[in-house]
Amino acid sequence: MEPNGTGTGVERVPMAAGPLDWSLVDGAVPLVVQILGALALAALLLSRDRRWWTRLLPLAVVTAALLTVLVKLTVDDWWQPFPDELPGDVMVWLGVAILGVCLALFRLPTLRLRGRAGALVAGALVVVLGLSEVNIHYDNYPTLRTMLGPQDTVSLKDATGGKEPTVDVPPGKALSEVWRAPARMPAKGTVSTASVPGTKSGFTARDAYVYLPPAYHTSPRPLLPVLVLMAGQPGSPQDWITSGQLPDMMDDFAARHAGLAPVVLVVDPLGSPFDNPLCMDSRLGKVQTYLAEDVPAWAAAHLQTATGRSQWAVAGLSNGGTCALQLAVNAPRRYGTFLDISGQDEPTLGSRKETVDAAFGGDEAAFEKVNPMDVMARRTFPDTSGAFVAGTDDSTYRPQALKVYAAAKKAGMKVELVQLPGGHSWQVWRPGLEKQLPWLASRTGLTP
Repeated sequence: MEPNGTGTGVERVPMAAGPLDWSLVDGAVPLVVQILGALALAALLLSRDRRWWTRLLPLAVVTAALLTVLVKLTVDDWWQPFPDELPGDVMVWLGVAILGVCLALFRLPTLRLRGRAGALVAGALVVVLGLSEVNIHYDNYPTLRTMLGPQDTVSLKDATGGKEPTVDVPPGKALSEVWRAPARMPAKGTVSTASVPGTKSGFTARDAYVYLPPAYHTSPRPLLPVLVLMAGQPGSPQDWITSGQLPDMMDDFAARHAGLAPVVLVVDPLGSPFDNPLCMDSRLGKVQTYLAEDVPAWAAAHLQTATGRSQWAVAGLSNGGTCALQLAVNAPRRYGTFLDISGQDEPTLGSRKETVDAAFGGDEAAFEKVNPMDVMARRTFPDTSGAFVAGTDDSTYRPQALKVYAAAKKAGMKVELVQLPGGHSWQVWRPGLEKQLPWLASRTGLTP
């Protein structure tokens, strides 16, 4: 290894902006989709065939309406993959997409071969319109590139390199006050996947993602703070890499701080997209043990980072935000700082009874022993710092954030409340983390 070099031979090279990087949520692309979708819908609705107006069109509309209602009943009442119901505008646009399919299919008997091909294309454009508007609501895929998944990951072995001498930080000083970026430090960090086994917990998690900032790839190596980050439910660790655009976010932060940024472990507290083991040790799995013991033990074995509770933070969105608060109150010796983005006021499977029955066999006392609101009513946490982020338009989770913030403040935590424009979507979650990075850096000893 060359002195003060990367130590890995791996550097993420930024890709040139192109069609894959055009915005799907604002600007020209969604406008074009709206225009083409509207024209396609009009083309499907208009016909000179009398049968279309008297029989086929009403049948198509009724069929689309029934299928839309069936989707809502299936998702909200039977399947229940989400903790809250599908929003009204999302249902409207899903209905538009379904209507496009129904109109195209019901038009086919009235058309010749060329016309049938045109009807199918028009139906596809209406479907794209509906799904585009749903994507705009959630801001789930800001660009086409994010739909393709992580593009430039490197192996963890190549990213970490060997063990290096470390930078000494005198007591009372922040890392940034003594750090001097070497001349050959890479401009970008690295992203890797890693299997983090549930050695002690027995919990089977999906692969994690590991972000290592530019400063990690130097010698001597600064002992950087660690941010354990979680997505929502349903969801996966990949969500923060793609929809959350985490690598670019962290690289931008590092560029403003001489290559310094937290090491980020995007971990899985669910086990599968639609499972919800509630981020606790219960009949549903030992997720708390996994996150509070297995993950730190894995990091100690595979990475060179800071190890103290004051330099470890935990954060997440929605279900992951609730989990971050749970770990802050139930594993305070591990995590000294937390960021709860659009979390709930308590872990839930729908109702308190359903939750207690599934997790603890109906033992209410066992649930109250680990439920954050109950824990904070019994204990104080003067050495814990936290931030709550909620969307101003989030009528479900914003009131819960206000409630938990008040309880955390009463429990002696050093907490703040941040409200951002938007609802329960990436419009809030992405900036919710980005805007709190300076706060996280200060709380974890990276900056003064």
